[in-house]
Amino acid sequence: MTNRTLDAFQSGLADGWADPTRLHTESRRARQLLDSAREAIAEEIGAQAEHTHLTPSPHLGLERVIAGVYAARRGRDRIVASSVERDATLHAADYVCGGALTLVGVDHHGHLDLDAFAGELEVPDVALAAVQHGNHEIGTLQRLDAVAERAAAARVPLLVDATASIGHVEPPEYWDALVANPADWGGPAGLGVVALRPRTRWLPVWPEGDDWAPGGVNVPAVLAAAVALQERREQLEATSVRLARLVDTIRAAAASWPGVEVVGDPDSRLPHIVTFSCLYVDGEALLTSLDRAGIAVGSGSACTTSSLEPSRVLASIGALTHGNVRLGLHPGVTEADVDRLLALLPREIEQLRREARAPEIG
Repeated sequence: MTNRTLDAFQSGLADGWADPTRLHTESRRARQLLDSAREAIAEEIGAQAEHTHLTPSPHLGLERVIAGVYAARRGRDRIVASSVERDATLHAADYVCGGALTLVGVDHHGHLDLDAFAGELEVPDVALAAVQHGNHEIGTLQRLDAVAERAAAARVPLLVDATASIGHVEPPEYWDALVANPADWGGPAGLGVVALRPRTRWLPVWPEGDDWAPGGVNVPAVLAAAVALQERREQLEATSVRLARLVDTIRAAAASWPGVEVVGDPDSRLPHIVTFSCLYVDGEALLTSLDRAGIAVGSGSACTTSSLEPSRVLASIGALTHGNVRLGLHPGVTEADVDRLLALLPREIEQLRREARAPEIG
């Protein structure tokens, strides 16, 4: 968190500690802070405040919006999603539609097969389509204008998972429902954002008197999330350009190492994410080795509940599913940090291959 975000959180603790649903002075003050923060978040993501909802986590947000939109589409029992959606989306969709979930494949860079997607939507039993904005693991940005055009033609509401993209690139324009994750733009964890277009129909699928956030949300966290997003958006262009340049440096270096494949679209991508797979290398061992050197990276799949499982996303694009390294650069990463990483990584990869007595790579 930045100093501004921490100051906002502390201000929320001082002035927003009361239950915002009650009527006394302290609660009215907390309600005012909550409403102002919601309006600020809605404005930054291109939504309307009255149609923007807060949840205790992005996962719960995905579950509730999928169930709510599905319930409003009576007579339609199938959900269509890309094969590279995060597990939280696919698990919720599969549960809600009772297994009537259809996955649409992607190409080698992770872009949705638009013809196959349109073909699935032609069948009038589809309640909802789910297509992410940017992939958490390989960074590829979907072509949402073309995706939304096909969903609109079939009159199927489009849910966009923007949990990896908002705060790093411009918010997506094309969606009927959207889910965002404040922790990914530098806000506190334990909060999710769900936005709906005014035209998007949904029904509550929870007990009467409940809301999108059962038990309420953490007002200081919401206030800090709004400030963090405003700060990210103020610095978006400069930060994204700088991080994209660092990612380009990492991609070019990794592509030159023997037995290493860099994945994801090299151009249409999130500016801060880079992933590559290393032949004959155990991803967990490499993660541990780098962690000992003070460098935190990911391995396995960023979109699964267990980060050391073989990557479903990499399998979907036909890439090596083991020995993968995922880097998510935060705004504080410097050129010196990247230089140190690139000096260390090739040595660690070769060392692990020697320990595993792997075949020589020509």
